[in-house]
Amino acid sequence: MNAVLSAPASRPIRELPDELVSQIAAGEVVERPASVVRELVDNALDAGATQVTVRLLAGGVRLISVEDDGIGIARDELAMALKRHATSKIASLSDLESVGTMGFRGEALAAIGSVSELTLLSRTAAQASAFALHGLSGELRPAARAVGTTVEVKELFFSTPARRKFLKTDATELAHCIEAVRRHALARPDAGFAIWHDGKLVEQWRIASRDQRLADVLGAELLEQSVAVDYSAGAIRVTGRAGIPDSARSRADQQFAYVNGRYVRDKVITHAARSAYEDVLHGQRQPVYALYVEIDPARVDVNVHPTKIEVRFRDGREVHQAVRHAVEYALAAPRAGVVATPLMPLVDSSAARTTPVWAQPSMEFAQGGHRVSDLSVLWPPTNALVGRAESGGSTAAGTAGAPSDARVDASVDARATATSDASPLPPGDWPLGRAIAQLQGVYILAENNQGLVIVDMHAAHERIVYERLKRQLDASQAEGGVTRLSSQPLLIPATFAASPQEVATAESCADALMTLGLEITPFSPKTLAVRAVPTSLAQGDAVELARSVLAELSQHDASTVIERAQNEILGTMACHGAVRANRKLTLDEMNALLRQMEETERSDQCNHGRPTWRQLTIKELDGLFLRGR
Repeated sequence: MNAVLSAPASRPIRELPDELVSQIAAGEVVERPASVVRELVDNALDAGATQVTVRLLAGGVRLISVEDDGIGIARDELAMALKRHATSKIASLSDLESVGTMGFRGEALAAIGSVSELTLLSRTAAQASAFALHGLSGELRPAARAVGTTVEVKELFFSTPARRKFLKTDATELAHCIEAVRRHALARPDAGFAIWHDGKLVEQWRIASRDQRLADVLGAELLEQSVAVDYSAGAIRVTGRAGIPDSARSRADQQFAYVNGRYVRDKVITHAARSAYEDVLHGQRQPVYALYVEIDPARVDVNVHPTKIEVRFRDGREVHQAVRHAVEYALAAPRAGVVATPLMPLVDSSAARTTPVWAQPSMEFAQGGHRVSDLSVLWPPTNALVGRAESGGSTAAGTAGAPSDARVDASVDARATATSDASPLPPGDWPLGRAIAQLQGVYILAENNQGLVIVDMHAAHERIVYERLKRQLDASQAEGGVTRLSSQPLLIPATFAASPQEVATAESCADALMTLGLEITPFSPKTLAVRAVPTSLAQGDAVELARSVLAELSQHDASTVIERAQNEILGTMACHGAVRANRKLTLDEMNALLRQMEETERSDQCNHGRPTWRQLTIKELDGLFLRGR
């Protein structure tokens, strides 16, 4: 193939016709019927609508009609509204930099009109009647309707049949349209929404409070299986609902994030929310949440994506920290004191549970006590235990013959030492109840006002130990102490070919890497050498560990990465330090453990995300035995 490539033919530079320009713009703004619905509902809400009605035919391909009761468009401005870059929402660069409306570019109606038959019908309070403008012919005629606006879009993509071939079935397009309205409905509970398809009402949400709107749109179980979020940090406020770990799903299809009322898909918010669940979520499960971020419009740029679904923050770290802390604090409070109904039906453990790592023989501790010296600080001094025993109660550590791995915090209130012959539970007291037995050395059975509580003693104690270790680490940092993870030098450094980004990250984050117990230095301009790794990870793949940490450091704040890595090490230590399976506990020891659970943050899950307790109500127990039937 020795043929010489011919030079491209010279073409004159020319200005594109307006119609083609509009169709190019439509390709960015109008992807499918749902895109039209989103833009038109944006405009309706910007006009102050309190009721928005969407009517569809054939999934929105044949007809999309959006009616609102907003302020309307004056007769003289109807033609201007269909022109490109014509809007009432901004007038200068300063307006664009602090835009607070859903729409602002003035492109939507022009773009939609270029690929469909569009009719604009509107009336203001000052007009005696409404007027309708046909987009293609430009005909303006009187019409009848109340104050507000109706936009009718017929035969979408009729002028670009190639685009129409890429649309899915009517049912699929309808589902996307409903989802677009759902996102608006979650952000605006002060407005009502109705969706009609082929003459039938398919969805309707009336004006309600935010929590009620969340229940109406996402289901009543969302409120039952979520906690309220309300957190302020400087000029940022985060509100909404965060699902408890038990409500997590296999897909991330129930995650809604809003910035100043605008639905967004933002990596900063998504990562912040996911990191808040790290200590309480099992495996790759995805949390459920609806979070609303309120921030000064001047500190967020919404003009970075044609569909306005992405934003850019002036200070991403500030937003990340606010969202993460908001969700963390909401999830931290133990739910034992506020949940009076079962979180989830008890499942057959034989079908769902395999032998966990902590229950394997190789992980057992000797009867004499712990073999991990780092855990010695978890237990109170002997004199504190003696004083506790002299006050009239016994503790786990004060019980004769009890091994040290069954000890519990002596600072727990004296009521933790209640015995099995105590009086019936006072109303509202002891949310996790009074211990009555231990089942096969694994579970604690307790009685509370609702019925039976079943506790996984290892998982529960693991969380207690883990949270205490984290508090000690935080305390040492607050006192100015150096908190570096111990590292082990490699006899032969592990080298790997590194990208320029990895080399730059290793050089700029050397201190952060040392804090994590990693020593990564340049071996050549394009090669890095791993010379030391954390002691607890010495048997792992050093190169893979280095690559993953460098990738995290390049994308996220170093302090966040360090905290996550340290927590993983502390989690391993806590797992080793918790009471083991098949360890017999006295009733006093079991009661003390229950009292600690009620006072420990995130005690509803262990640090691997497994639940620590379950409630079986009297009603459920009656159902098992057909009582009352």
